[in-house]
Amino acid sequence: QVQLIESGGGLVQAGGSLRLSCAASGGTFSNYFMGWFRQGPGKEREFVAAISWSGSSQYYTDSVKGRFTISRDNAKNTVYLQMDTLKPEDTAVYYCAAALSATSDSREYSYWGQGTRVTVSS
Repeated sequence: QVQLIESGGGLVQAGGSLRLSCAASGGTFSNYFMGWFRQGPGKEREFVAAISWSGSSQYYTDSVKGRFTISRDNAKNTVYLQMDTLKPEDTAVYYCAAALSATSDSREYSYWGQGTRVTVSS
């Protein structure tokens, strides 16, 4: 059983930056393909970014390409999401999740964190 705990959310002005962290425990972290998802007010949960087991490959939804960077440190069992040039439409609860296969489909992720809230003011 893998436990995921996100941190780093908060309130930031448009154009600002935040770095989210997700610490994993209870499993072999490097066995998992890691993803970040978000759910904005009144919206469905959507894929944001994902990273391969070794960290050599990263995947992003179009709306965050060039602004967000996903990374991982397998020695620290942690995945990060660096968010730059934030926009009000990035306001959401951000979740990290773990999957055994490479996927952006939330249904394929077996383990989820509790979420961390990001609010971007205009």
